[in-house]
Amino acid sequence: MEQDIQLSQPSEVAAKAVLIEECEEQFGLLQKLQNEIILADTEANDDQSNEAVNRLIAVTSELEQWQEMEPKLLTTSPEVLLAVGQEELQRLNSQLKMVLSCSQAKLDAQKKILKREQTWQAEKKEALNAVCEKITRLQRENEKSEHSVLQDMKRKINNLKDYHSSLMEMLSDMLAEHFPLPDPQGNGTKKKRAAVYDAEIDVISLSEIIERLTNKTLETPHDPYVATDDTFWPPYTEMLLRNGIATRHPEDCNKIRLENFF
Repeated sequence: MEQDIQLSQPSEVAAKAVLIEECEEQFGLLQKLQNEIILADTEANDDQSNEAVNRLIAVTSELEQWQEMEPKLLTTSPEVLLAVGQEELQRLNSQLKMVLSCSQAKLDAQKKILKREQTWQAEKKEALNAVCEKITRLQRENEKSEHSVLQDMKRKINNLKDYHSSLMEMLSDMLAEHFPLPDPQGNGTKKKRAAVYDAEIDVISLSEIIERLTNKTLETPHDPYVATDDTFWPPYTEMLLRNGIATRHPEDCNKIRLENFF
């Protein structure tokens, strides 16, 4: 009884052996047919065209027979088929596990890349929104303040002109008070009597001398020298030179210029 059970349920090794044996038989049959085809090719006669036509007809007929024939299994033993099927399923299962592991690793990597890209996109979007808000705010401020900026600039220019005029007036008053024109009569104190000059010469004030020197320097900076004539009262000219406010021309002692203060 035990022997019958062992014969009805062969082991996996025996099933493999049976299947391999049947495969070898089929391979031997296939090799035999191939040898016959090669032998037929070597024994071909001179009438190759007729032989080729006959062979084509034979191959076509054989092809039709194979197409009509249903494929048969090498073995019909359920035990052998079960053992082979289990082995094939195990091999396929192992391959699928490897594919699943690779796919899972690629999926994890893609998730990390996606998370990093989403973070980068959120940062860029936040920066873009901040820039857009700043541009909009600046545009609104520019539209509102353009006119006011222009008015403020005009107001500052006017204030600067007024301040310049007041400074010039103060300078003129100070020079007129402390450095008056010489007295042609020679009356007054000893200091005033020393300031006697020829009444026929119309001398200019110290303020006008400084103004001429300044204008010359600004208008023609390449040639800032002013010729001193009889209208320049010598004491005032000498005072400007001694105090470093003006300097003489190196080649012409009758020309002076305003000293560079910058």
